[in-house]
Amino acid sequence: MYSHIMAATDGSELADKAVGCGIKLAASLKARLTIAHIGIPYSPPVYAGDIVPATLVSPEEHEQRVREAADKILTHGRERAEAAGVTTSVVFDYGDAPHETLIALAEKGGCDLIVMASHARRGLGALLLGSETQKVLSHTKIAVLVIR
Repeated sequence: MYSHIMAATDGSELADKAVGCGIKLAASLKARLTIAHIGIPYSPPVYAGDIVPATLVSPEEHEQRVREAADKILTHGRERAEAAGVTTSVVFDYGDAPHETLIALAEKGGCDLIVMASHARRGLGALLLGSETQKVLSHTKIAVLVIR
């Protein structure tokens, strides 16, 4: 059925649940699993008149913080998957549009299923904010399993 599953995570509790579902599915199908995390690139602060933000983070410090967080998130997922006997790899990349980066990583890796969480926003919030999950669903030809 599926031979290479990608589980996307932002480190949230809900995304962690989706990774768990990806692990269980990969184990039951004897599929490979790739756990993916997309970091947000550095964005310089925007100043309003003479107001300067209280804390400024350099691009280097931002990158270090994002990489440290990604390493922690991906290590946790990999350890869980390996404990379940699943052949696992992890992937990290930066992307201004996380859904595009995730799809590109899944395509490049030859994944045939993406597992990800949905925060299930409704109404105006969903319309204005959109959702990375909705964007992935709208822009990929790869099958997507949404965990709520």
